[in-house]
Amino acid sequence: MSPILLQGGAGALFFLFGLLTLLVQLGIIVWIYSDAQQRSDQPAFLWAIVAFLAPLLGLVLYLIIGRNGY
Repeated sequence: MSPILLQGGAGALFFLFGLLTLLVQLGIIVWIYSDAQQRSDQPAFLWAIVAFLAPLLGLVLYLIIGRNGY
C-alpha cells in the first residue's frame, strides 16, 4: 500500500476526531447555558464562558457548584 494513501487516511481520521471533539464541546456549552438559565442563581453566560475556556472542568464545576438543588 502506498504511504501517501496511509497519510491521507490518518489525516481524515484526525479531522473527524477534531470535528467530534468540537461538536461535544459546543454541546457542553449549549447545555450548560440552557440549564443554568433554569437551575442556577449565577448568570448563565458566565457559566457558558467557563465551559468555553475549559469544557470538561467547566462541566464538572457547574455540576458541583453551579446548579441549585431544585
